[in-house]
Formats: sequence, structure tokens, C-alpha cells
Amino acid sequence: MSSRGRIMIKKKLKIHIKKGDTVKIISGKYKGKTGEVTKIITKTGKIIIKNINIITKHIKPKKEGETGQIISIEAPIYSSKVKIYNETSSI
Repeated sequence: MSSRGRIMIKKKLKIHIKKGDTVKIISGKYKGKTGEVTKIITKTGKIIIKNINIITKHIKPKKEGETGQIISIEAPIYSSKVKIYNETSSI
């Protein structure tokens, strides 16, 4: 069968978490930590949590007189690794 007449449609991933929610990480390197969601990436199904999963990035100088930099940024994690956290019932 040829795929000439078919249209490929990518489904948008459904994320159960919204920007500003407090979440608790349930698996992985940062298991048990809580934080606030700052950004949601729906294409990949990932979220960025404030002060969690911080990586160091080395930036090369772009011009001749510039110096390189080392910056820390928050890397995204999969939304399936977190759940919404409620402080009163600690769920």
C-alpha cells in the first residue's frame, strides 16, 4: 500500500498539569521533591519545574573578543513522572 492519499496527523499530547501548579516528582533522580510548573511543552509532553533538574550549559564565544560562559538552566522532564501536589492533604 502506498501512502500517497493519506494525511499524517500528529496528536497533541494531553497533559494533566497546568502552568503554576505545585507538583511532586514520583520517579527518577529528583523523586520526592516538589516545585512549581513554569512552562509546559505539549509537543513533547514535558514540563519545566522551578529549581528542579538544573543542568550546566557551556556556551562558546561567538565573536572574537567575547569570552565563553557557563550557565545553569532548568531542563524539562516528562509529565508522567509528576503528580499534582496538595499541601493540606500531602497527596
